[in-house]
Amino acid sequence: MSAGAFGVAGIAILLALLMLRVPVAFAMFLVGFIGIWILNGWNAAMGLLGSETFTLASNPELVIIPLFILMGNVASHTGMSRQLYDAAYALIGQIRGGLASATVIGCGGFAALSGSSVASALTMGKVSLAEMERFEYDPRLSTGVVAAGGTLGILIPPSTGFVIYAILTEQSIGRLFLAGVLPGLLLLAAFVLTITLMCWLRPAFGPAGPSTTMAQKRRAMLGAAPILTVIMLTIGGIYAGFFSPTEAAGVGAGFVIIYGIAIGKLGPRAFWAACKDSIVTTATVMLILIAAHMINPFLALSHVPSFVGEFLAALDLGVTGTLIAILFVYMVLGCFLEGFAMLVLTLPIFFPVIVELGIDPIWFGVLVVLTLEMGLISPPVGINVFIVKSVAPGVELGQIFRGVLPFWLAMIVTLATLIAFPQISLILPDTMFN
Repeated sequence: MSAGAFGVAGIAILLALLMLRVPVAFAMFLVGFIGIWILNGWNAAMGLLGSETFTLASNPELVIIPLFILMGNVASHTGMSRQLYDAAYALIGQIRGGLASATVIGCGGFAALSGSSVASALTMGKVSLAEMERFEYDPRLSTGVVAAGGTLGILIPPSTGFVIYAILTEQSIGRLFLAGVLPGLLLLAAFVLTITLMCWLRPAFGPAGPSTTMAQKRRAMLGAAPILTVIMLTIGGIYAGFFSPTEAAGVGAGFVIIYGIAIGKLGPRAFWAACKDSIVTTATVMLILIAAHMINPFLALSHVPSFVGEFLAALDLGVTGTLIAILFVYMVLGCFLEGFAMLVLTLPIFFPVIVELGIDPIWFGVLVVLTLEMGLISPPVGINVFIVKSVAPGVELGQIFRGVLPFWLAMIVTLATLIAFPQISLILPDTMFN
């Protein structure tokens, strides 16, 4: 059997293992290790396992992952997510569909603390779903907006997705973080516009909430000041050149810890719970990265990336056509695979093609991460939909999937806009480095 045939067989086995719900890291490790063993010998496979594990574990750039995860977990335990939602609620809750729009804004703000889509959906679901139920929002809108709004966690920096993309493609984490800011805000605005249109076309979907006085608005905004401060310290500090991404993660985590202790909401038990959650999440990410560095050499040895590049070149789709074809593959895979698994599995195959075509890797990273977001609400996997289902057990799963459809279409429009206008993604990183 040729090396290429081994590569295709390895990918097929990997997909089968993932569909059988074998953990992503173990499936990739198994296929990668055995593939290298077959193609390059036992000593090469064992040597790569030892060297890559040590290299990743000693990479100082990866410190950013546990620090940002800790920042998000501490913020959740100290109630900062609730304060952000209350501020948005006070400002726009009185308009039709205002509570749903406040939820999206809250998701966007919490995304800038946690970098996790699942955490954003879970946290904001607990905060906002009961409130929207109290004002008789249609369950399709209330659950759909939480599931879709949670996806902002993987696009608005700090994003774990950007960190993994940067590690796998050897790109700048700082540039990727800044590249995600404007697209994240654009998608947030598209979600708010979608809510407004839905409530305008069908007023019963989202009735108006209670009005608030100017004094209440000021108090709510004052309550959100700590979150806004953290965002300015981290993202603003990276843009201004005061901090590296790793330093910004340390500053942000330190700030929320000190704030939580100062207001008396971060005792030893809550801090331990936040640390334990952060350790589990970090270990999961690290295992995936180690497995990625096992399967990538196997794909290279089997020449699968070369075959894919030659196939796409033979189609003669042009640069834009090839880019759209690759993104379409991500959309299809997103219906069945978890986002990190897609990144690790596909980047070794598609990234050389992107480089060969002269496509900006930072821009491509934003497009890929946005496409991964779509997978978070796409059936049948749609992990954010199942997260919302766990928070709202009384709502049928089919209703939630119908509720996310308008937001999925808004993502398509945003993706098309970013493809048509690359500078939306590139203006901030280009400004920072120029």
